[in-house]
Amino acid sequence: MDEQINYNLTQLGTWKRIFFMLVFAAIGGLVRMLLWAVILLQVASTLLTGKANINILNFGRSLSIYTYHILLFLTFNTEVMPFPFSDWNMTAELNLPESKDSAK
Repeated sequence: MDEQINYNLTQLGTWKRIFFMLVFAAIGGLVRMLLWAVILLQVASTLLTGKANINILNFGRSLSIYTYHILLFLTFNTEVMPFPFSDWNMTAELNLPESKDSAK
């Protein structure tokens, strides 16, 4: 048992993953703050124009998907590291519909 623990503690791959998990946890915090700014902008746009802004809508969707990728990595559900180590837009892997061309 102690040998297995010692072996696990000496694995460089595990320590690299822990390092990247800390980096992506910090990035995730920044992205969540940016998402709140997007939310507020979308609310303001809706109040002023009566409809959602398509550019803000698509940007918010993109940030939401990125946050999801970060959470998948942090919870060990995937070994694929999020952007910048993989593609930014990975909606095909998530089986999500394509982004909207116009606001409803």
